[in-house]
Amino acid sequence: MNEIKVGLIGFGNIGAGVVRLLQENAQTVQQKVGSGIILKRIADLDITSDRGVSVDPAMLTTDVNEIFNDPEISIVIELIGGYEPAKTFVLKAIEAGKHVVTANKALLALHGDEIYAAAARKGVEVQFEAAVGGGIPVLSAIKGNLSGNRFSSVFGIMNGTCNYILTRMTQEGADFEDVLKSAMELGYAEPDPTFDIEGVDTAHKLAVLASLCFGTKIDFNAIHTEGITAISGIDIRFAEQFGYRIKLLAIGKLTDDRQLEVRVHPTMIPLRNPLADVNGVFNAIHLTGDFVGPVLFYGRGAGQNPTASAIVGDLVALSRSISAGVQNRRSSPLGFMDNTITTLPLKPMEEIITSFMLRFTAQDQPGVLAGIAGVLGKNGISIESMVQTARHNGGQAVPIVIKTHEAREGAIRTALAEIDSFDFISEKSRLIRIEDNLE
Repeated sequence: MNEIKVGLIGFGNIGAGVVRLLQENAQTVQQKVGSGIILKRIADLDITSDRGVSVDPAMLTTDVNEIFNDPEISIVIELIGGYEPAKTFVLKAIEAGKHVVTANKALLALHGDEIYAAAARKGVEVQFEAAVGGGIPVLSAIKGNLSGNRFSSVFGIMNGTCNYILTRMTQEGADFEDVLKSAMELGYAEPDPTFDIEGVDTAHKLAVLASLCFGTKIDFNAIHTEGITAISGIDIRFAEQFGYRIKLLAIGKLTDDRQLEVRVHPTMIPLRNPLADVNGVFNAIHLTGDFVGPVLFYGRGAGQNPTASAIVGDLVALSRSISAGVQNRRSSPLGFMDNTITTLPLKPMEEIITSFMLRFTAQDQPGVLAGIAGVLGKNGISIESMVQTARHNGGQAVPIVIKTHEAREGAIRTALAEIDSFDFISEKSRLIRIEDNLE
């Protein structure tokens, strides 16, 4: 085929980036594919606003069915995001016998099984490199060059908005709300940043990554998910006193008894760990395979250009297959048919074992430390170190911060519930998990 024709659904910021890349690097793309990739139709509800790229107005339509019903279009790019109507559009494209490229991690995390099964029935492919890590080619590596490995862990910083906020809070001592406002003004956060700051976006990405790494279906709703809204400057300062930095981390681990840990939460990581120096809007994803060992992917995890790069990379891969006449490739990203995929059990969060930083706000009076230590000891929680600051401005409430040895999460939560019932506790106690041995 001399030309491979493409339809684009969603002409927003990322869609405009894809158009610009295909225009500016058309010759480069053609050399790598052997065929020209021609963007034939763009569908969006708004076809009048200036996107900063010039396109033939005849390409634009508000009727997405013009893409589905066009027999010349071989590949559909879905860039509208969210669950609906994205799911309906993707399934319609597949039913029309068209390959799909998407950056929609939310859609894949919740409805991936249905989409992959539909693609398998129609003999088409679904590619989604841009769904995780923006321009970082981590999914291609897992499905390709690293596919001979059995993975024991995948973890990383996967949300640029949260990393930007935590970086400025750490480096400047800025308040969460002020930095969030700045992130929105700079375009690093959505007008509604809830999915970012509450960890949902990161959990979507972890669901996709963990399913690929561990060859199992992941129930998105079973992923323990916490965001960064409760992290304060005092938490950051105490973490640094203990030799750690706080990052929003996605963690996937395969335990020795073949259970999966999949969790998203603020995490204290040692300053010596490379992830501690991943700042701003950058992302980093760490994999450990049995033969390759540890591998770290680093780069811009979002933004117009990096995401467009990943999308066009998927276009090139699909176009090469089409040009070579390859048909009926297995669409499942796990590499085998859906009815052979096992589902590994997820380890309950209360059974997770790690170290913790516990912060109590207590009245400065005799017996407080003894009371806290007694409850921790009763629940089998050993104290490694402790920091207690002096009173400020004559106030009676002071922070007491304890770093524990490894303990079971369920025991920690039981202990905190009892400690919080004491009269000398002024605020609800806080816990932040610590990961000393990320590998």
